[in-house]
Amino acid sequence: MLNVLIALPILGSLPLFLGLGGRKLAVVLSGIPLTISLLLFSRFDLQTVGMQWLERWDWIPQVGLNYSLGLDGLSLLMVALNGLITLIAVLTAEPDIKRPNLFYGLILLMSGAVNGAFAAQNLILFFLFYELVLIPIYLLISIWGSGKRDYAAIKFLIYTAVSAIFLLGAFLAIYWIGDPHSFELAEIPIASFSPAVQTLLLLALIVAFGIKMPLIPFHTWLPDAYGEASAPVAMLLGGVLSKLGTYGLFRFGLQLLPQAWANLGGILAWWGAIAVLAGALAAIAQKDIKRMVAYSSIGHMGYILLGMAAATSISLTGVMVQMVAHGLILALLFDLVGLVERKVGTRDLNVLNGLLNPLRGLPTISALLILGGMASAGIPGLIGFVAEFLIFQGSYSDFPLPTLIGILGTGLTAVYFVILLNRTCFGKLDNRTAYYPAVKGWERIPGLVLAALILWFGIQPMNLVKWPQPLAFNLSTQVAQAHAVILAEAGNLTP
Repeated sequence: MLNVLIALPILGSLPLFLGLGGRKLAVVLSGIPLTISLLLFSRFDLQTVGMQWLERWDWIPQVGLNYSLGLDGLSLLMVALNGLITLIAVLTAEPDIKRPNLFYGLILLMSGAVNGAFAAQNLILFFLFYELVLIPIYLLISIWGSGKRDYAAIKFLIYTAVSAIFLLGAFLAIYWIGDPHSFELAEIPIASFSPAVQTLLLLALIVAFGIKMPLIPFHTWLPDAYGEASAPVAMLLGGVLSKLGTYGLFRFGLQLLPQAWANLGGILAWWGAIAVLAGALAAIAQKDIKRMVAYSSIGHMGYILLGMAAATSISLTGVMVQMVAHGLILALLFDLVGLVERKVGTRDLNVLNGLLNPLRGLPTISALLILGGMASAGIPGLIGFVAEFLIFQGSYSDFPLPTLIGILGTGLTAVYFVILLNRTCFGKLDNRTAYYPAVKGWERIPGLVLAALILWFGIQPMNLVKWPQPLAFNLSTQVAQAHAVILAEAGNLTP
């Protein structure tokens, strides 16, 4: 099944590139991986901590490259999230989009590569899939973007290239320094690495994945790429692509290098807290609702880094839930912002007004926008609250002040979403200009599905929390043991 999750979208993109199939074929090819990922949940063993459905084929053993796949609670959630947002991105594309077959083919190619990255158990295999994602995203921005799309695409390309340099350098160093040499995640002899070497490797990985997430100060590509991309592509960028960064930092930073992670935990916690504040303040200053949503993503990446820095069982569970929550909420918001721009013709907060009007406005879209803003601000009863509550609860004991700053950030999140909703949804419509095209039924479906999931997981969080819990408990134990070793060594050095 893992091979199908990877191969079907990639091979399915070929007939689309040749001009065959069209939208209906794209819907089918994006729906099958989602169905398979949902089936895997029914076969997932919650008592197993490690990888499940392991596969390994020798590919180029002379250089240590094997086709090794597997899924655990985190990667299964990410594969399902990728499948859902890919399908929604296909459904939300405008029917009259130019060069539709190429557009859908690139989305499928990206989806297959993302699944490969989430399932890869070999460092070089992960790197190949990680880089393959770059090609379709660059083209999706540069061809179907708006305004400064070429500038945004090139900027994204440059930043991603820098990320690749640091990532490949770290992976090659792990192979060369290790004894025995191996790129297999389960075989890497990290215990033989000195603390200094582990710290240097972790710093390289933080830069590599920090660019992809992105973290401040590596974030400057984000507002341009998100702002100029079309709504479906922005959904993929925020809902899926950023998860490669958070997943990579979790898998290859925290899980692979727990001792170095324990050493840098305090710095990372403060980094996350600063990112929360900076992202919120930048969002408040925006006049473009799409860029406001884009900047909100930076703050939510800060929550993830804060929870990972604490590395308690509760905070790590919250981190993995936050990855899903962020993907669903951002996909909903970008879908709605795209609809507002399509119907009203602007994203300017100074122009938009009164869209909640039940007669001549966009009442359904406005209601969903209110729900999305509430979820992003962490209102109880929605998925955002579940994730942030777990992160704060798990992080406070180790890092009380950064956690309090993160809580303050949720208040600032509420501020900029109140600004967005107040100016966009409320007020009086202009009688001369408020004659908007009707929102069709098929345009409402993606937003309604995402809103239902956001509400369902907020009311029934255990349906989401139970999958990553075994992994969170195992990793928190490893980091705690590494921290105890550091304290013991420091005690032995004390005169």
